[in-house]
Amino acid sequence: MTSALPERLPERLTTSVPDRAGVAVVVNPTKLDDGAALRDRITAALAARHLPAPLWLETSEQDPGFGMAEQALARGAGVVMACGGDGTVRAVLTVLAGTGVPLAVLPAGTGNLLARNLGLPVGDLAAAVEIALTGRDRAIDVGRLEPADDDGRHQRFAIMAGVGLDAAIMRDAPEGVKARLGWPAYVLSALRHLRRPGVRIRLELDGRPVMTTRVQTVVIGNMGRLQGGVQLLPDATPDDGALDVAVLAGRGLLDWARIVGRVLTRRPGLDQRFLTFRAQRVSVTLRHLQPRQADGDLLDPGRLLDARIEPGAVLVRVPSEGSA
Repeated sequence: MTSALPERLPERLTTSVPDRAGVAVVVNPTKLDDGAALRDRITAALAARHLPAPLWLETSEQDPGFGMAEQALARGAGVVMACGGDGTVRAVLTVLAGTGVPLAVLPAGTGNLLARNLGLPVGDLAAAVEIALTGRDRAIDVGRLEPADDDGRHQRFAIMAGVGLDAAIMRDAPEGVKARLGWPAYVLSALRHLRRPGVRIRLELDGRPVMTTRVQTVVIGNMGRLQGGVQLLPDATPDDGALDVAVLAGRGLLDWARIVGRVLTRRPGLDQRFLTFRAQRVSVTLRHLQPRQADGDLLDPGRLLDARIEPGAVLVRVPSEGSA
């Protein structure tokens, strides 16, 4: 089921890139075996182009990258490289949204979902650095969560935000398994939660009530690809000016087997266990506090997940036309 969109979508941002030449690197040092080697590589690549050494900003346990991205803008960066996992990338794009300053992704995490959805190289930092310096800028949409945090910052996501089972899986994936095997850790976590009781929700799309029902999870997607290449929302694209929504209501192992089968085979059609919608603003109100996540980052538990699309809000550096 898909809700009708307004005939005219909001205009995309036309903010021009400021006249800046500096490069900033926001890096999560815990994701790199040899951060010094990467820094030397980027410095050498910039020197070959007669550009100064990069502004090197390391994230911390207290700040996954918000403050570092703000510092990069304040210091005049013309492009900001985000090196780390999805959490680092999300923090940087949250700050860069609407500024016109491009984001270059250097994937170094477990999921690397933005890189995978945009076809950027994963597991090859040298190739990612080359794209950061020579690629073109692609405008993508992002989702903005309401309300703003206590500090006035709106959390944003590029891939998906979710509440309920979806976030519980992220929360409880074994860290040791994630470090050794990567995304299969989320499968193990999912198996532990399949019998998790549902929660009653009220779903509104573009301000209109759509349903009040009991579900296991609601996922709001700007892009559709999950870990392991699974396409949860195959119609979601990063520049269509809309959010895609999946409402999952499996009540037992058989239901979940059918849901997984439908996702893997991309079978169309209505199914009360797995409903999909599309809108520019999605509001999920819950009866009880539930875990919530945005691009794999855990948010504080809450009774509301409210997202609206920001068309073309972030520029992402992608391979130039005709390049590998």
